[in-house]
Amino acid sequence: MDFLIPTAYAQEAGAPQGGGMELVFMLVMFGLIFYFMIYRPQAKRVKAHKELVSSISKGDEVLMNGGFVGRISKISDDKDFMVITVAEGMEVTVQKSAVTAVLPKGTMKSL
Repeated sequence: MDFLIPTAYAQEAGAPQGGGMELVFMLVMFGLIFYFMIYRPQAKRVKAHKELVSSISKGDEVLMNGGFVGRISKISDDKDFMVITVAEGMEVTVQKSAVTAVLPKGTMKSL
């Protein structure tokens, strides 16, 4: 039956095996790639959004996550909510964290 299954030859005993330093080096490289490609850019975006939310004030025109534009009419400091005016006489209460961007003054009139 040896003619159907080729005989496997073992490696020589003196051949180098994969060492522990190569594994450590590879893990460090994966850690650096993870940090610079995933964690760091996300942390920058979170920091910029927190600064944006903390800098909004009454009268600013904002773009919300849902896609609608409104002018801030009241901000609650103790809670994370604000009231925005979407149209004349139409007010909506939303979370501050739902703000995507602060628009230049007069954007609502040009729409």
